[in-house]
This record gives sequence, structure tokens and C-alpha cells, in this order.
Amino acid sequence: MRILRGLSIPYPLPPIPYNKGVYMTKYIFVIGGVLSSLGKGIASASIGFLLNRMGYSVGIQKLDPYLNVDPGMMSPFQHGEVFVTDDGAETDLDLGHYERFIGQPTTKNSNVTSGVIYEKVIQKERRGEYEGKTVQVIPHITNEIKERIREIGEKAKNDIAIIEIGGTVGDIESLPYLEAIRQFRLEVGIHNSMFLFLTYVPFLKAAGELKTKPAQHSAIKLREIGIQPDLILCRTEMPFDDEITNKIALFTNVSHTHVKPAVDSSCVYEIPKNFFNEGMHELICQHFGLEIKTVDFSVWDEFIFNKNNPESEANIIICGKYVEQQDAYKSIEEALKHAAAWNRTKLHIKNVDSEKEFTWADYQIMFKNVQGLIIPGGFGVRGINGKIKIIQYARENHIPLLGICLGMQVAVIEFAKNVCRLEDVGSTEFDQNCLNPIVTLSLGTQTSCLHQLTTHNSYAGTMRLGSYDCTIKTDTLAHKIYEKELISERHRHRYEINNKYRDVLEANGMVISGTSPDDALVEIVEIPSHPFFMGVQFHPEFKSRPDKPHKIFTAFMKAVKRMQK
Repeated sequence: MRILRGLSIPYPLPPIPYNKGVYMTKYIFVIGGVLSSLGKGIASASIGFLLNRMGYSVGIQKLDPYLNVDPGMMSPFQHGEVFVTDDGAETDLDLGHYERFIGQPTTKNSNVTSGVIYEKVIQKERRGEYEGKTVQVIPHITNEIKERIREIGEKAKNDIAIIEIGGTVGDIESLPYLEAIRQFRLEVGIHNSMFLFLTYVPFLKAAGELKTKPAQHSAIKLREIGIQPDLILCRTEMPFDDEITNKIALFTNVSHTHVKPAVDSSCVYEIPKNFFNEGMHELICQHFGLEIKTVDFSVWDEFIFNKNNPESEANIIICGKYVEQQDAYKSIEEALKHAAAWNRTKLHIKNVDSEKEFTWADYQIMFKNVQGLIIPGGFGVRGINGKIKIIQYARENHIPLLGICLGMQVAVIEFAKNVCRLEDVGSTEFDQNCLNPIVTLSLGTQTSCLHQLTTHNSYAGTMRLGSYDCTIKTDTLAHKIYEKELISERHRHRYEINNKYRDVLEANGMVISGTSPDDALVEIVEIPSHPFFMGVQFHPEFKSRPDKPHKIFTAFMKAVKRMQK
């Protein structure tokens, strides 16, 4: 028996259907307490991993309390990476964790912000849908939130929907979401909803002990707004004993069997196995009355083994202007880790700020014992000259190089300048009046290959977002990597390689190995005479998985390993 608000409720709970005739999805709400950056995204992704590997269809969603419509206009220094979905949504980087762990694409419904919610409610009010009523947080904002939750649950016909609530209990901006999920439980019932509370149990070195008060008080704060946790997950630096478990259970009104440690791990990909060993999947299935099935860890375990048992080491430089923000290039770093593990290589990533000035002698020191260079995407003129110089060094010294999005464009600019010997080479993004605009804003006249356009009014321009097909030429490195002639990859950019310069680029040794199916846009470039020199207009890092590394990153790491010999 467990106690919930003074009521004795038996476990496991028998399944009780709601809204007869509607798909009966089970909902898990992941809420955070004490402080931010506890790892709600990784916890949500790890739970999704376990449920997905048991054979249940899992939908997952992040509810962000900030008022921006999406993170697409936010600075990477503040927000980190913008993750792009197949259907062209610019989303929170947690969706990258979701995809990498659960192994299935997210959608525009997987990330909802307060900006989206309030914008939708105001639009409805302007259209008169509220029939002149006073528009308020309750019920109008909370109803709109609940509608978004259902989109990832029963409307998508998922067995289980995991909803991560951004922010921390006690934040003013998070209150509408917490109120919405409190109401949601009343509608679907306790048997079809679970409140999973991630809190913090710090270790005070001066006292030499773990402290439970932060966990207690954050749970109290949650109960004050009408939400009683069903399962408490305690982020901690070290395992704790039954005394700590029982103390937290006593003061949070949760059974001691439902208080679980979430011990820090050096590798986030080990967390699903940690949760499995704690019986998290069993508790969730018992709560919902679902069958506890076998979890298949075979390929995942092989990945972890390879990562922990490398046969060689490699040093890779990532050169960009956002390197000071550790999450700015999150998916690239994870894709490198995936490929490195399957190449049995211990990876060391060195960040280089492209805005800093370096001499040729500096590069010689910098690249000592470095086997590869990544130039990631980005926007704006800052740091471009630094990228051009470091690309030139890598090209001339036969160091494997992968340029992504803007990284590809800068690699082409460098080639046009230093190999083709063109003067005043640039991009119209940086200089509208350059003599030879190798990169230009050309989407307005090339919409035949676009299946969607997104407009940011403040920029008054179009952006190519989401998945697009790419045709690959045979007898190229790209074809050798993909082993097929038609692929699909995710994009996020406005500017393109100027088609007027294709002939001069190819005449000087650069091969355009991938284009849009109508041949209007350059997608992949490479230099066959180089050990590995490839630029891609898309973002392959978004589709890399621990158990299925992206082929481009795998090929890049193989080239890096060859440099060690």
C-alpha cells in the first residue's frame, strides 16, 4: 500500500480507461526541483529509451516556459545549440538527447514554448473564438497547454507520452504548465498519468554527508500547487543508503520504494542502464498496469564497451565562435563521440575560438598531434577570417577536415581565394559589395526544390529548414560514404554556394558531389586529392545515434585514424 494525500492506494494500480473510444495513452510528467541543469532532458530520454526498448511507442515533448516562439533567434551563448527536426522546427537541444536515446525523429510538436502558447491564445481571441469572454491563464492558457500535450499523446496514438516541464518548481513562468498538468491528471486519472520529480541531494564536504532538505522543500513546494510526486529521482554525486531514502520518502509523502538515486555518471549513455538497474522501468509499468517486457541493451552495451575500451586516441579541433558555450555544438560533439566509439578511438576535443588572431606559427603548435578539424555552422561575419585561415592550414597540411553548413561555405571561400586565385572573394551575408560573391542569398529564385520556407520578420529573409533530398554523384567520396545516390538530411541556412562559380571551382580540383535533386543547390563539396576534405550544406550531426553513428562522421574518424599511422 502507498499513501497519497491521505488515501491508501494499492500497487500495482489496475488500468482504468478514460474517455471511452479515445486512444488511451499513459503520460509521464518530468518536473525539476531545487536548481536548473539537473538533467531532466537526459532523465526523460533515458526513461524513453527503456520504454521504447520494451516495445512501447513513445512520444516525447519539452515544454519551455520562455516567451520566445522558438530558440531560433536566441544567442547560442545563452541557449546553446538549436536542434532542427525533420519537419523544420527550430527547437531546444534536449530534443537531440531524445532522438539519440529513443532513436526516433521528433517533430514540431515535441517542443512547445510559452511564446507559442500565448501567441495561439491571442490569435484565437482576435478571431473571436472566445466569444467575448475575458481571456485568462486559467482556463485559456492551461487549456492550450493541455491540447499540446494531447498532440504528442493520444492524438499521435503513442502508448506512452513523456512530457518534460522546463524550468524549476517555484519559477513564476513555469506555474501555468504545472497547473495545466495538475488539471490534466484530473481528466485522465492517476492510472494514466505519473508525476516524476527530479530533485537534488547535495553532498557537503565540510559536513561529510548528504543533505536531504533541498529535496524535501522542493517537494513541499510542488505539493503546495496541488501536485504530489509519484516517483522521486534524486540527482546525487554518490549512492545513498536506506536511511537517506526513508528520510526523503517520509517528508515527501512518497513510498520509499519510489525514491531512487540518479548518481552522476561520466557518460550520459550509461544512465539508461543505471535506471534499469534501479528498476525504474518496472515501477513505471506497475504504475500504469503495463506489462514489464525485456529491455534490449545488446547494441547499446556494445557501444559503451567500445567507448570504454579504445584501441587508439585522436585529437580533433572544433573551430567556431561559440566554443565558450559548452552546449553550442552539442550534436557535433555527440556525433564525434558516436563515430569515435565505433572506431575504437578515445576522443579528445580541442576548442578553438575563431575570433582570435593566430599566426602560421601558432597553427603549427596548435595542430601538433591533432588529426582532424571540424568547422561547424553559424551565422554572421564574426570569426570568418579565423575560419578561413585555419581551413587553409588544414588543407595545405593534409589534415582531415569536415565543414558543416557555414563551415562548408567558408571552406569554398578559402578554396576560391587561395587555389582559384579569385580576388575579393566572400559571401553576401558578410559583404554585399564583394567582387566575387561565392556564397549568396539565392533562395528567392530557387524555390522549386523547397518544400517549406520559414520567415523571421526581424531578418526579412527566408531560411531553409528541415529535411531535404540530396542527389549524390557516383565515383565520389560522398557516394562511397552513403552507398546510394539519393539521401535526405536536415538543413538550417539562408545562403547557398553561387552557381556561377561551379565551373571555376571544379576546374581547380574541387568536386561538387552532392546537389539538390533539380541540381539548383550545392549540397556537398570535396577535394579528391586531399586525405579527407568535405563540406556539407546540411547538418549530419542531427541524425547521428550512439547505436547508429552518422556515416559522414564515421568516415571522418576513419580518416583521422589513418593520420595516426
